[in-house]
Amino acid sequence: MKKTIGITDCGEKYQNYERWILSTSNFEVIKLGSKNLADIENCCGIVMTGGDDVHPKFYGSDVINYPNSPEKFAEERDEFEIEIFNKAVKNDLPVLGICRGLQLINCILGGTLKQDLDKLNETHRRISKDDKIHLVKIEPSTLLSSIANMETGEVNSSHHQAIDKLGNGLKVNSIATDGTIEGIETIDKNRFLLAVQWHPERMEDQSSPLSKNIRESFLEAARKI
Repeated sequence: MKKTIGITDCGEKYQNYERWILSTSNFEVIKLGSKNLADIENCCGIVMTGGDDVHPKFYGSDVINYPNSPEKFAEERDEFEIEIFNKAVKNDLPVLGICRGLQLINCILGGTLKQDLDKLNETHRRISKDDKIHLVKIEPSTLLSSIANMETGEVNSSHHQAIDKLGNGLKVNSIATDGTIEGIETIDKNRFLLAVQWHPERMEDQSSPLSKNIRESFLEAARKI
């Protein structure tokens, strides 16, 4: 019997995540949204996907008009993903956060965001159909380090926000050369909670340890549920 991975609904880009997870056999996926939250009870792992900015109220800010802010925030999505994350933690499920997923996890755990990277957008923010590419440094003695088995690597990039204050119970596992936080994980070595600012599901080199190894380690944790 195949195990089920829940992937949060992110609109038209959802299929990228689905295809990435299903490239490994013996798993099936389910799209999680506000109308089927109960389906998380059938999941053995959760992927928190990328997308639009988290509403500032979820990290304690009342500033909603900032550089590159969206015309409209998706508050309903914020709310159902917060509930999904909390249920996943309660059920001790492995959680993988990607881009917005990293940012929302940080906010849920009491962290804050830099609302816009300003000049650093030249490195991080996608302005065409192609992602930006840059180096990240992987911190030693982290879960990501053990997964990727490398000190530096190239990742793709498509974001204009980043972590400011780190959330409770988290540690940084990778940073860009300009100091931008690129990955986080839980300090609890008995749980799998890993999040990255890049998009492993659509990296051009799917054999990269910063794509393939992340997926395989997440799914290995899910197999144990």
